[in-house]
Amino acid sequence: MSERWLPQTDHEHAVMRVLTSIRSMSDAMERMHSGMKGDMDMNATDVAALRLLIIREQQGRAVSPHDIARHLRISTASTTKLLDRLEGSGHVRRQPHPTDRRGRVVVLTDESRQAFFRIFGVRLRAMREMALTYDERELELIERFLDDLGRAMDPPA
Repeated sequence: MSERWLPQTDHEHAVMRVLTSIRSMSDAMERMHSGMKGDMDMNATDVAALRLLIIREQQGRAVSPHDIARHLRISTASTTKLLDRLEGSGHVRRQPHPTDRRGRVVVLTDESRQAFFRIFGVRLRAMREMALTYDERELELIERFLDDLGRAMDPPA
């Protein structure tokens, strides 16, 4: 176990303030996702799977059950149970992969997509409006920082 880090220099104190802000943002994200769990009658893993589907859909990328298992770090058996539950509640459909006859993809239902944006729409709009107050250079720096931070938090296996 590592010792507690105590900043010494002005730069290290600035780093500590950034890390404290990240913790505050993480707490706010957790509260936002907890609200969605209650609003959509889902558990945390269900919500995380829907978020993955929304993001990949916006990127134009298909999602396989294996992608979901890897993203959530759960077994294929757990993924099957999760998809059975989400399909049974009308949130997703499993359908043939568009280019691989043997594969399947998971897609959101229109109802689930609408519920997601109805619940998150106000928050997403507020986040977008806040981001619009920054100029392009600042946004590029923020994007680079967040991408680097994500990689640091989730190193390759």
